[in-house]
Amino acid sequence: MRYLLLIFLCFACVTPAHAQNDFCSIRNSSFNVGESITLKVMYNLGKMYVGAGEAVFTVALERFANRDVYHITGDGRTFRAYDWIFKVRDKYETWLDTATMQPLKFLRNVNEGGYKIYNNVVFNQAAHQAISTNGTFTVPPCVQDVISSIYYARNIDFSRYQEGDKIPFAMFLDDQVYNIYIRYLGKEEVNTRFGKFRAIKFKPLLIKGTIFEGGEKMTVWVSDDANKVPLRVESPISVGNIIVDMVNYSNLRHPFTSLIKQR
Repeated sequence: MRYLLLIFLCFACVTPAHAQNDFCSIRNSSFNVGESITLKVMYNLGKMYVGAGEAVFTVALERFANRDVYHITGDGRTFRAYDWIFKVRDKYETWLDTATMQPLKFLRNVNEGGYKIYNNVVFNQAAHQAISTNGTFTVPPCVQDVISSIYYARNIDFSRYQEGDKIPFAMFLDDQVYNIYIRYLGKEEVNTRFGKFRAIKFKPLLIKGTIFEGGEKMTVWVSDDANKVPLRVESPISVGNIIVDMVNYSNLRHPFTSLIKQR
């Protein structure tokens, strides 16, 4: 399930100088308080895909550090029938300043096959610091965490880019800063288990790890409307392939105009 929540964890050697200004000036126009999105993970077994788990993302409004914040939660878990192979119970949370779209706190509490990680990070954006469970680290201006990065990416104005352009930003995860990017690939229609959509297509350049091979092998589609809802993710992994589809939603900020036909 970690690979679902890290769909934007990608690697770039150099971040263009102009990117930081764009990154720090992003504002939310895509999601709303009360929004909920459910994604289903399917794993390839031969000629068929079987459901392995799901992740549910929700948005609430709270107060933190005397500021209004979006409290965004990502809950990921394998289905019980899949638990005997590799049981996952993951929870990621971010507290995102509503005015600046910069994270103030990040919480990671995961259990993956018995391997447990707990990390509590408080961001001091003004001092460019991340104070985690494991120490204090220097971070660049407007740094994001893994969950806030997803909601940041939903607010990218893709009309400003041409096919093949890289869109960079910085993310703090596991006490490290990653200069990351996604490559914009244009627009197309995509068929999912929910229905047929007009979509925006891009590829993250993945960091090589235990699940992914690295490189631009993952493809992501988001709705070509004001919501930019994640619709489908396809990727090879170390053994086989996965498809991640949006299967349920509620309380979107805008009409779901990219939906051509629902199944």
